[in-house]
Amino acid sequence: MLKYALEDFYHFLRVERGLSDNTMTSYQRDLTAYEKQLTKIGYNEWNDISRNDIMRFLYELKDSGKSTATISRHISSIRSFHQFLIRERIADTDPSLHIETPKKERKLPDTLSQEEVEKLLSIETTTPLSLRNKAMLELLYATGLRVSEMIGLKLEDLHLTMGFVQCMGKGSKERIVPLGDTAKIVLEEYMQTARKELVKKNKQENALFVNQHGRPLSRQGFWKILKGHAMEAGIHKTITPHTLRHSFATHLLENGADLRIVQEMLGHADISTTQIYTHVTKARLKDIYQTYHPRA
Repeated sequence: MLKYALEDFYHFLRVERGLSDNTMTSYQRDLTAYEKQLTKIGYNEWNDISRNDIMRFLYELKDSGKSTATISRHISSIRSFHQFLIRERIADTDPSLHIETPKKERKLPDTLSQEEVEKLLSIETTTPLSLRNKAMLELLYATGLRVSEMIGLKLEDLHLTMGFVQCMGKGSKERIVPLGDTAKIVLEEYMQTARKELVKKNKQENALFVNQHGRPLSRQGFWKILKGHAMEAGIHKTITPHTLRHSFATHLLENGADLRIVQEMLGHADISTTQIYTHVTKARLKDIYQTYHPRA
C-alpha cells in the first residue's frame, strides 16, 4: 500500500523536522493527489514509480489549470518524499531526481498606499470586538507578522513595557519585532478592557486574540474581519491577510529602511525573498513620476 509510506513521511516531517500545521497541510494536499493518481493507474509499490509517472501527474495538473507556483510546490513535495523513501530504504531509485522546477512567474505583491492603510485603521472602537479588530490590524501593520503568527500569539509573547512582540515563525524560528507607539497604545487598551470582557466565560484562555466566545481567533475569522473593514473603508483593491505584511515592508523601504533590517523583522531566511519589495517601491516611484512630473 502506497499510503503507509506517506504516513511515515508525515510523522518524520512533524516530529523530526518540526514543520508547522500549515506546511504539513500543504504537503498532505500535494502528496494525497499524487498518491491517488498512482493508485488509479494501479501501482502498489513506490519502487515501481518512474519519471514518466511523475511527469504525467504534473501534465495533468497543468491541464487542469494549476499555476506555475502550485506545480512547483507539488514538485518540491514529491522530491522531498522520494528522497525520504531512499533514506529509509523503501525505494532503490529516485524518479524525481532530474525533474526541473518550472520558472516561477515573478508577481509583485499587492500593497496598500499609506493613505489606504490610514483609512483601514480608522476603526471606531465602540465595542470590545471593534477594539480587538483595531488592535489586530495595528499590530499587523506595526510588525509585519504573518497572520498565522499573529493568531498564534500568547499573552506572554506581548511585551508592552519593553515595546516588542515575540513570535514563532516558519521552521519554529523565534524572532523579536518592535512595536510602534500607536500599536502599543491600542494593544494596551485592548488588554485592559476588551479582552477582559471577551474572556469572561473562559478566563483560562491564553491566546492574545480571541473571538466573541473567548476562544482563539481562527485564520478564517480574521479574514472575514479584514474584508469587512476594507469594504467599510472604501478600499476596492484585492486585499488578503498578507496585504498588511506586504504594505509594512514596502513602506519601510520607501522611507529608507535597510533591507537587512526588514528581512530580519519579516523573518525571511533568504534576503532574495525580501528583495521583491524593492521592485514594488521602484514600480511605485515610476507611477508617482508619471502622474506628477510635467514632462513625464
